[in-house]
Amino acid sequence: METAEIARRFLAFFEENGHTVVPSASLIAEDPTLLLVNAGMVPFKPYFTGQRTAPYPRATSVQKCVRTIDIDEVGKTSRHASFFQMLGNFSFGDYFKEGAIPFAWNLLTRSQADGGFGLPADRLWVTVYLDDNEAEEIWRREVGVPADRIQRFGMEENYWSMGVPGPCGPCSEIFWDRGPEHGADGGPAADEDRYIELWNLVFMQYERGPGEGKTDFPILGELPRKNIDTGMGLERLASVLQGVDNIYETDTLGAVLHRAADLTGTRYGESERADVSLRVVADHMRTATMLVADGVQPGNEKRGYVLRRILRRSVRNLRLLSGSADDRDYLHDLTATTIAALGDIYPELRTGADRIHNVIDLEEKNFADTLRSGTTLFNRAAEKAAAAGGTVFSGADAFQLHDTFGFPIDLTLEMANEQGLTVDEESFHSLMREQKEAAKRDAKAKKLGQADIGIYSRLLEGSGATEFLGYTDHESEARVLGLIVDGEPVAAARAGDKVELVLDRTPFYAESGGQLADKGTVAADGRGVVDVEDVQKPIPGLFVHRGTVRSGEIVLDDQVHAGIDSERRASVSRSHSATHLIHSALRNALGPSAGQAGSENQPGRLRFDFTANEALGTSRIAEVEEEVNTVLAGDIQVHDFVTSLDEALSMGALAMFGEKYSDRVRVVEMSDYSRELCGGTHVGATGQLGVVKLLGESSIGSGVRRVEAAVGLDAFRRLSTESMLVSQLSEQLKAPREELPQRVEAIVSRLRNAEKEIEKLRAAQVLQAAGELAGGAREHGKALLVTHQAPEGTTGDDLRRLALDVRGRLGEERPVVVAVAAVPKDRPVVVTAVNKAGQEQGLKAGELVGVAARVLGGGGGGKPDVAQGGGTDPTAVDSALRAVEQRVAETG
Repeated sequence: METAEIARRFLAFFEENGHTVVPSASLIAEDPTLLLVNAGMVPFKPYFTGQRTAPYPRATSVQKCVRTIDIDEVGKTSRHASFFQMLGNFSFGDYFKEGAIPFAWNLLTRSQADGGFGLPADRLWVTVYLDDNEAEEIWRREVGVPADRIQRFGMEENYWSMGVPGPCGPCSEIFWDRGPEHGADGGPAADEDRYIELWNLVFMQYERGPGEGKTDFPILGELPRKNIDTGMGLERLASVLQGVDNIYETDTLGAVLHRAADLTGTRYGESERADVSLRVVADHMRTATMLVADGVQPGNEKRGYVLRRILRRSVRNLRLLSGSADDRDYLHDLTATTIAALGDIYPELRTGADRIHNVIDLEEKNFADTLRSGTTLFNRAAEKAAAAGGTVFSGADAFQLHDTFGFPIDLTLEMANEQGLTVDEESFHSLMREQKEAAKRDAKAKKLGQADIGIYSRLLEGSGATEFLGYTDHESEARVLGLIVDGEPVAAARAGDKVELVLDRTPFYAESGGQLADKGTVAADGRGVVDVEDVQKPIPGLFVHRGTVRSGEIVLDDQVHAGIDSERRASVSRSHSATHLIHSALRNALGPSAGQAGSENQPGRLRFDFTANEALGTSRIAEVEEEVNTVLAGDIQVHDFVTSLDEALSMGALAMFGEKYSDRVRVVEMSDYSRELCGGTHVGATGQLGVVKLLGESSIGSGVRRVEAAVGLDAFRRLSTESMLVSQLSEQLKAPREELPQRVEAIVSRLRNAEKEIEKLRAAQVLQAAGELAGGAREHGKALLVTHQAPEGTTGDDLRRLALDVRGRLGEERPVVVAVAAVPKDRPVVVTAVNKAGQEQGLKAGELVGVAARVLGGGGGGKPDVAQGGGTDPTAVDSALRAVEQRVAETG
C-alpha cells in the first residue's frame, strides 16, 4: 500500500467517525517557543492548554513535522529521520479512552477491502501505564486483546506531558511484532527491535505541576475536560504495510535514496559508509523540499540555518559518494524526485516546483563555491594541528569556517573525524554565544512585549476578539477590556507607565502583512491620555495597543476615545498599495517565480522582497518603475471584498507563501492588474499614490532580492533632490545633462589609468632598492641576512617581489634570509624569504614570519621558502625585524 493511500485511508476512517479533517499546518510553527512544528499535536496545542476554544470537538490530520535535535544520528540508523509525517486523531473534551482505543484497533485490523489496514490482530501488542486499569479493561473486554499481550510500563515509557506545568496523562501504545527472525519472544518488554511501536494514544486527564525530567513532578488533579491526542508515524506504518525492514525502503524515501545511488554510481546495501550517506541524502532532501515549500529560505539563523545545514550536509554526502573531486550538481534532480514522491499527499509541491527548484539550485551553487574555499582553510588548519602533534581542531578555526564560509559545525565535525581529529566544540560554542549575545538581547525586547501569552489568551477567552473598524473609521468610542504593565494585569495605569491596552473595538491597524501599525491616542474623557506607539496581535483576534500614559490615568472598563494619526495612515496605505503594484510589475518582468518573500510598508517608503536568482539590472528596474507609474496615471479603482479562500484562489488572487489564511479571506484588487489576499489598508484609487520611485535593488540572501521605493511626496522630494544634484554636476563639469554619463566615465577612466601608472612607478621604485639591499647583506651566523623597512604605502605584493628579487641576487651558495616590512594603510605587513641552502640549515620562512608577526600583534604563515604575515601595531616594525635577526642567530 503506497504512502499516499495510507494517509487517505486514515483521514477517511476518522472523517466517517465524526472527525473534522484538518489540513497539515505549515512547518513554520505559530508557537513562538518552537522553531518548527515537531509533533502532530503542535497545531492543536492551544486547544489542549485552554488558550483557545477548539472550533470542533474532534479532529484528524496528517501533519508534516521536522525534528532536528538528533540530526547527527540521521543516516547512522534506519530509524532516525528529520522529516516525518504524523497521523493523528484528537478529541477536545469529547470522547476519551472508550473511544480512542476501539478507533485505533478497528482501523489497524479492519480488512483492506473495507478501508482498513488489514494487520493481523495476533501480531499486535499493547502497553498501558502501570496503574491505568481503565485502559487495560477496555483493551481486554471491549477490544478483545488477550491479557498476555498487554504489558505495563512506568512513567518513562507510558506517561506524557509537555515538560512544563499543564496537561498530562497516561499513554497506551500499540506495537507490531516483526517476527522471530528479528529478536526474542515476549513482547515490547523483551525486545524493542522485534516489537516496534506503531501508535501512541495519549489520555490527557490530569494537570501536572513544576518539576524536572519525565518523572519528577506532582499531579495536581484531574482536568475539567479530558482530551485525546494520538500519533502514528506514517513512514513507520508504511514500512510495515509495504513489507520492508525500515523507513528508508518505503516508497517515498526509497525513491529519493535510489535516485541518489544512481546519480553517484553506488548501490544501497553494498557498503555501510555509503548506506549512511544515502540515508542522509534521502532524508535531508525531503526535509529541505518541504521547508522551502513552506517559505523557508536558506540563511545563517533559525529556520534558515536548519535548511542551509541540511542542504549542505546533502551536498557533502553526495560528493563523498561520488568522489570528492566531483563538482557536478545533484540537487535539482533529487528535488524533482522528492516532489514526485510526495506530490500526491502535498499538491502544493507540484504547483510551487519552480520556486522550490530555484531556491535549492542556488544554494547548491553557492555552497559549491563555499566548499572549495572553506575546504582549503580546513585543510590548512588540520595540517597545523597535525604538525603540532595534536588531535584537536581548534574552536576558533571551526568558528571561522562557520562565520566566513557558512560551514555548519556538524560538517566541520564530520570532516575532522575523517582525519582523526576532534573539534574543540566548547570553544566554538563560546564564540558563537559571544557573537549572538547582543542580537538575542535585541530580539527578546522586540515586538513580543513582556506579558506571558497566557494573559492574552485569557483576555481573548473572557472578552472575545477585538472588533477592527479601521477600514472605514479613523476614530471610535471603545471600552478598556485589559491593562497590562510590566507583564502583569493591572486595574489602572498612571502617567509615565508603559502600558498595553486591549479594547473591545479599535480603528488602530495592528502590524501585519508587512504594514506597520498605526499610531495615535486613546483618551478617557477628563481622566487620562495614552500615546499609542505600536499595535500588535500576539494571538489571533486580539489587538494590543502599546504606549505610554501621557497624563492622568486609564482605568479598567473606562469608556475611551481611540483615534489614529490619519495623515500617517494615508501615507502607509499609499506605500502598501504601491507594494501590490510593484509585485505585479515584477511578475510581469520575471515571470510567476518572482513570489513575495516579505515586505515593509512605512510612511512614504517601502521595501519588497521577492524570489529571484539574479539582479534585475538597471534597464529592467527602469521598466518596472515605468510600468507602475503608468498604472498610477490610469487612476484604477481599488476594491476589496471578502470571499472564501477557494473562490479567491480560483480568481487568481495571489497568496503570500508561508502565510496562513482562514476559510474567509479579504481580497484587494486593482482591476485585472493586481489581485491579492491582503488584510492591509489601501488607497481608493491608484492615482492617489502620486508617483513611485524605485531607489535600488539588492540581494538579501540566497535566491531572495529586495527593491526599495519612495511613494507620493517622499518620491517627489527624492526626484527633486536628484534633479538638483544633476544640475550641479552639469554645471561643474561644463556638460549638458544628457552627456554626463560619458563625461563621468571618461574622468573615471583617466583616474584609473593614472592610479595604474602610479602603482607601476612605486613598484619600480621599491625594486630599484633590490641591488643596494643585496650588496648590503650582513653575515649573521652562518647566513647572509637582509632586513629592510620599505617606504610607507608599499603593498604586500611589492614586498613579496622585493624579497624574492633580493634572495635571487644573493644566489644559492650560502644560506640567505631576507625579511622586509612596510605599513600600507596603517597595518604592518612582513614578508620573509629563505633560499634552499638556508632551509637545509633549518631556517624556514613560515616560522620566521610568525616570529615577526607576533611582535606586530598578529599572525601569518606560508611555505618554507616564502611567507607573509601582518599585525596591528605599526610602531613595532623595527622590533619585528630584530626578532627575525635573533631567531636567525639562534638557528645558525
